[in-house]
Amino acid sequence: MVLIKICGITNLEDALFCVEEGADMLGFNFYPKSARYIKPFEASQIAKQVSIAKVGVFVNATIEEILQTVNLVKIEAIQLHGEETPEFVFELRQKTDLEIIKAFRVSGDFDIQTIKSFPIDAVLLDSYNPSHYGGTGEVFDWEIAKSVSKIFPKIYLAGGLSSENVAEAIRKVKPFAVDVCSGVEKAKGVKDQAKIKSFVKAVRYGSDTVSTR
Repeated sequence: MVLIKICGITNLEDALFCVEEGADMLGFNFYPKSARYIKPFEASQIAKQVSIAKVGVFVNATIEEILQTVNLVKIEAIQLHGEETPEFVFELRQKTDLEIIKAFRVSGDFDIQTIKSFPIDAVLLDSYNPSHYGGTGEVFDWEIAKSVSKIFPKIYLAGGLSSENVAEAIRKVKPFAVDVCSGVEKAKGVKDQAKIKSFVKAVRYGSDTVSTR
């Protein structure tokens, strides 16, 4: 079964609804320049009231900033969504036992071999946009994701996913998890309950299609 990560959570109502509908993970964006930014203390108050895994999303933060947030919010996984280097990840790895997910923004000249140099637990593939770190609503070439899966099987697939295309994405890529943000929003940082319901249903349908082949 493909897991569901819903990112860009900014309030308790959305968090609880995502849990109720069957999400497996919630993503909190700790990048201050993001329209979906949430302060660590506010995220910690939400995290206390949800039972599923919490993922902290960081963009070019320092290791100290990451560790402080991790300790406050009690998250289960760290998602690095900036230009973090393999050396940075290695140093972070020495200071935490949490799962580390490295996001790669996929453009036409993306070199999948670069992934091999990162000491990470999982890869997140997202669409490249020169002015945004994720949440763009843009789809990239899933053939690239299929190629990545051959060298790194634990993939979080992101980038423009919605209830209309996620089942097809699952059939083509067979990811470990799908990651959605703008595809289940009515405004940036505000979730749409009907879209969440439809997305979860589509993911389950896509997963069932793959598992019965």
